[in-house]
Formats: sequence, C-alpha cells, structure tokens
Amino acid sequence: MKSTKVASRYAKALLEMAVEQKKIDSVLGDMQFLAAANAETRDFELLIASPIVNASKKIAIFEKVFEQFEEVSMAFVKLITKNGREALLPEIAASFEAQVKEHRGIVPITLVSAVKLDAATKDAIIAKVQATVKGQLEVTEEIDDSLIGGFMVRMGDMQIDASVASQFNNLKQRLTR
Repeated sequence: MKSTKVASRYAKALLEMAVEQKKIDSVLGDMQFLAAANAETRDFELLIASPIVNASKKIAIFEKVFEQFEEVSMAFVKLITKNGREALLPEIAASFEAQVKEHRGIVPITLVSAVKLDAATKDAIIAKVQATVKGQLEVTEEIDDSLIGGFMVRMGDMQIDASVASQFNNLKQRLTR
C-alpha cells in the first residue's frame, strides 16, 4: 500500500514535468517500454530489485538499455535510481499510464461476461455506463464462465455486478438467514 502511494506521487511528478515540456506521448511510450522490459525480462526485474548492484552501475545499464528515452524520462529514471527507489520503477510506470489517461479524460472500464456479448448488448451496457461517467470510455472485455450469465462492469474501485452467480449468492444468503 505504501509503495503504491509513493509510486503514484513519483508518477504525478513525472506527469507534471511531461506536461510542462509538452512531451506526454513520448514519456508515456518510455514508461510503457520500461514496464514491458520489466514484465518480459526476469533479469531486468532482478537488476532493479538487487541491493548488491550499486546505483551508478544501474544508471550505466539504464543508459544503454534506454538510450532511446526522452531526456525527461532518462533524467527521471536516474533520479529515482540515485534515491534508491528503482525497485518502484515498474509501479511508477503503471501509475504514470493511469494518470495520463485520467489527464486526458479517458476512463478505463472492464466488462466481464460469461460469454462473448453481441454488439447490441455490449453497446447498450456501454451507453448506460457512459451516461454516468464524464469522459471517454476505454473498454476492456473479459470472459469469465464462473459468472454463469449476465455481466460485471469494473471501473476503478467501483463494480456493478449483474451476474447470475451474484444473484444466486444473494438469494442463498437471504434464504439461510
């Protein structure tokens, strides 16, 4: 929890610098590249978490690996590393991407259903959600057959559960009281 708050604050500072220098897209690309490098390469993950490798060696490695980075991004990575917070870089990158979406008015939602929804049903659900949200929706679809039927919509820390499984659980709780 605490590291999430710290990562969010660092990401906010990076976003402010990127907005100030009008380099949001390139810094966003850099942070996505950093997150992908961490997710795809176990050695990179071990490097940033290693207390044995000192900061100057890590910075030298980062300069080689991220040589295409925007100047703002590279300076930020160096600063984080000098402060001994490089283990937070993947979390900072994820938080930065979320904050860029928020800055641009994009609201990510996840639509979970038991089976693939037809276009009309999906559009109806999205229209209902769009009516309650200010901004543009970014919809991610997931299939979860444990729902039995119906759907769930997740948006941030809010969840709308209109699944058959949820209705069965509610009925079970009412009957067993």
